[in-house]
Amino acid sequence: MPGWTRPGSTATRKYPVPRVGCTSRGCWGTQLWVPTVACPHPAPPLSPQGLQDCLADLLQPFQGDAIDMVAGIDAMGFILGAAAAATLRKGFLAIRKAGHLCVQTEAQPYSDYSGQQKLMELRTDAISPGLRILLVDQWVETGGTMRAAIELVERLGGVVAGVAAICMENSEGGKWIQERYKCSHCVPPRLQPHFDQHQLCWD
Repeated sequence: MPGWTRPGSTATRKYPVPRVGCTSRGCWGTQLWVPTVACPHPAPPLSPQGLQDCLADLLQPFQGDAIDMVAGIDAMGFILGAAAAATLRKGFLAIRKAGHLCVQTEAQPYSDYSGQQKLMELRTDAISPGLRILLVDQWVETGGTMRAAIELVERLGGVVAGVAAICMENSEGGKWIQERYKCSHCVPPRLQPHFDQHQLCWD
């Protein structure tokens, strides 16, 4: 049923966990993946075991659910989505920013986490009516990007079987998604407020 799903028992145990109290912005979301020179407090690299644990936490709520395909959202969702598809032994579909698909596409305008107006595209031959799709992205902040992906999938006749992301913020857009779709993420309840306020740092 729609709503927030508690992380599994491996949550935050083997993949990097930030300490709280830092208010620096920048690329704080991508810090859960790899160090980057643009971030003042980059995370350690995600280990093989850490990636496996992250996937296990995200996919556990969907065990036994009918899923026909996994779709990853441009661009960080490609990494996690492809890994989820391989784990589930399902096909992978890339939902891309406009201008990268050289086939007939369906397009959806949206406003991303920074407030910039963008366009998302999905190839029109990728989804047959009734196809059940698990949508995956790294982070759901304002919800604008994920809602655009949902709109594209449903417009082409697909069914959103679920939404998975490392973090789903309790923003207006994030709540809208969690109230309507089955969702999973990796953030424990005690850390959720700090993720919502972007108060994250790495030792």
